[in-house]
Amino acid sequence: MSQQPHIIEPAVPATRCVIWLHGLGADCFDFVPVVEALGLPPNHGIRFVFPQAPTRPVTINGGFPMPCWYDILGMSPARAINQAHMDEAVAMLKGLVADQQAKGIMPDQVILAGFSQGGAVVISTAVLSRLPLAGVMALSTYGPDLDKLLQSTPQTSSLSVFCAHGRGDEVLPISMGREAHDLLLAAGHSTQWHDYPMAHEVCPQEIADIRQWLTARFEL
Repeated sequence: MSQQPHIIEPAVPATRCVIWLHGLGADCFDFVPVVEALGLPPNHGIRFVFPQAPTRPVTINGGFPMPCWYDILGMSPARAINQAHMDEAVAMLKGLVADQQAKGIMPDQVILAGFSQGGAVVISTAVLSRLPLAGVMALSTYGPDLDKLLQSTPQTSSLSVFCAHGRGDEVLPISMGREAHDLLLAAGHSTQWHDYPMAHEVCPQEIADIRQWLTARFEL
């Protein structure tokens, strides 16, 4: 994962950060338009960091190489994944949080966001790192082995999690997103559930809801 993230600096010195992971087959520019669409206050002070996943063969896509955070070996049981790749992605994301801390932005001013496969990495990282994050955005995603992760990793602080999913999602059924939400809620985390009449994508109402949640978490 050597490629540097795409970074959008705010108009004023950064005091907060959102690290946003794209989905399978996309790139680090995929969610850049959403930043403008959020319509944040002009002096929001949020640095947006968009990492790029490495390109490698994806088993469920016939071994065709594409950007992915981890290989997906099969659709069942519940998306069998390459755990070594996931561990690598989690380490990368934890490193990016540490980079922000070195620049003066503490974890409690960092939100981890991810769409689809990127969201799975974000959820795993948030649980495993036990960092006091400002929040987690889990968009059209799921939690691979999340029940086991929560059982084996005692949580030292409650995460604030924004979960969003399309009711017509044929890539990741809404049931998988709801299961992740319910597991996090049962583990004592503060969760919000939002579903929309959309497929595996992002819609305007979701962006409006993200804006509301984001500005509340960062007290803008």
